[in-house]
Order: sequence, then C-alpha cells, then structure tokens
Amino acid sequence: MSLFQLHTADSAPDGSKALLADGQKRMGFLPNLYAGLAESPAALQAYFDLSAALAKTQLMPAQQQVVLLITSVENGCTYCVAAHSMIARQMAKVDPAVVDALREQRPIPDPKLEALAQFTRRVVQQRGWLDDAAVQAFLDAGYSRANVLDVILGVTMKTLSNYANHLLQTPLDAAFEAERWEKTGE
Repeated sequence: MSLFQLHTADSAPDGSKALLADGQKRMGFLPNLYAGLAESPAALQAYFDLSAALAKTQLMPAQQQVVLLITSVENGCTYCVAAHSMIARQMAKVDPAVVDALREQRPIPDPKLEALAQFTRRVVQQRGWLDDAAVQAFLDAGYSRANVLDVILGVTMKTLSNYANHLLQTPLDAAFEAERWEKTGE
C-alpha cells in the first residue's frame, strides 16, 4: 500500500490543478503517473517540461521511445514499460517487433536503433560514466554529439518517472493494461 494518493483535479494541490487538466486533455484521460506526481507541482511540471524538451531534440519519435523504453526496462518500472509500449506502438508507430525486443531485452534487427538501445542501456547501467569508445561507437552508428545529450535528457525524464512510480506504487491504468510488463531476472 502506498503512502501517497493519486490526485484528481479536485484533490490536487493548487499548483498541480491546471497541470493535471492539461495532462488529461493531452492523453484523453488522467494517467495515474500524473495523478501521483501532482503531490509536488514542481515534480509534475518538471516531468512535463522534460517531455516537451525531449520532443524538441534531434531524435525522431521512434528513437525517443527506444530511449524511454530501455531506461524503463533497465530501471524495472512496470508502469512506464507498459505506458511507453502502448505509446510506441500506437502513437510513434514503432515496429511491434522492435517494441517486443526492447521489452524482452533482445537485440533489435535495425542496426541504428540497436546502437541507440545499447548506448542508452550503457548510460543507465553505468550512470553516465561511459568511456570514449562507447561514445565513439554511438557516433559511428550515425548519431551526433547532440544525440548523446538527447539520450541523457530522455534518461533523466524516465528516471524521474521510474523512481516516482517505484515509491508511489503507481497502479497501471486500464489504457496500458494490454501492455502489462513484469520485470524478470535479478
């Protein structure tokens, strides 16, 4: 049982009310992640700001979803893996075989996306302490130095939501139920 509540527009702190309304309008429903983050208007605003910033990067929507899914899988966030699996398939039109490979930690047949997945995984696992060879391999796969920082931005966004979901014990929304995911191993 969580020590936190999932807020509605009525129960949320004043600083979160408009943010929740905006999030609900964008998604067509109020995701439980937003309802939980609403406890801290600053945290909810930061999540939305990071999401907006990621959308402005040089990474294409499918590439953004690779970063977000890999980070969520590595952090064991059942909520975010389910949510971004649905977003990747339905909104970003990512090949379902790629989504399945990311969820199952298998290689992706597309070499450029696989390089992105490997780089993102290394960033998360090594907490950003990558050697020059790892960065050069990413650059050699056709990515730019800006993309290195774009990946860091995506990892930052997902680390915020992944860690919050762990503490909030965020229940999965019905909208994401078809993409339910459970962490394996360890």
